[in-house]
Amino acid sequence: MRLNRFLASAGLGSRRSVEQIILEGRVRINGQVVTDLATQVAPTDAVKVGNRLLHQQRTIYAVLHKPRGIVCSAEDERGRSTIFDLLPRDWPRVHHVGRLDRDSEGLLLVTNDGDLTQLLTHPSHEVEKEYEVLLDRPFDTALHRDKMLRGFRIIPGFAKCERLDVLQPKHLRLILRQGLNRQIRLMLYDVGGYEVERLMRIRLGPIALNDLAPGTWRLLSQKEVASLREASTPATKARPARPAGAAGKGTPRPNTQRPTPDVE
Repeated sequence: MRLNRFLASAGLGSRRSVEQIILEGRVRINGQVVTDLATQVAPTDAVKVGNRLLHQQRTIYAVLHKPRGIVCSAEDERGRSTIFDLLPRDWPRVHHVGRLDRDSEGLLLVTNDGDLTQLLTHPSHEVEKEYEVLLDRPFDTALHRDKMLRGFRIIPGFAKCERLDVLQPKHLRLILRQGLNRQIRLMLYDVGGYEVERLMRIRLGPIALNDLAPGTWRLLSQKEVASLREASTPATKARPARPAGAAGKGTPRPNTQRPTPDVE
């Protein structure tokens, strides 16, 4: 196995990011400093970064239904529950791909594959993210829909929706290919003074939340992981996969009895 791939599989980052660690001379194989990026690692080799002996970890790909009130952080200085409290303790160290704010909910991908994370989060790849939104008052389609689709500038930068459907007067479905901080909330407030009462992410690329219960997770199949890689490449982003369950029967709908705001 190539050295950068081994380091990435041991949880040190993406294959590209660990190359700097190698070039800086911080990696030793069987006691010898190695700076050649093409170095191969055998199963019997002892690989160290500093004094840390590394082991190849099992690669995890999972979808978590993040509930409201949970933070996307390994530790919280205020002692609040984090998404990692919902995951098995015997897993290798994983990270979340993107984020949802504390009061947000819905689909969150967790993995220890740094390369896939880089693909999914790189701005040039524009992987689709689909949300369902509940507003404090009916959305004025005639006045505001076109502007949301054309795009305009908000505090984090230029923002636009790829698609906006009005399911009910106060119930929207939006698709983004961006990930600006609190993008949906800021856009809706700036365009018409709307307050978001609940926002749920229901899809990331080809992966849909479907009927996964809040606070639970499931592992992705190899086929699903492959579809995520395909969706995150520029050559295929023009025709993203849209699973049958993403917008039809089985898709979670915001519960109007328990409004909740979100992120992105």
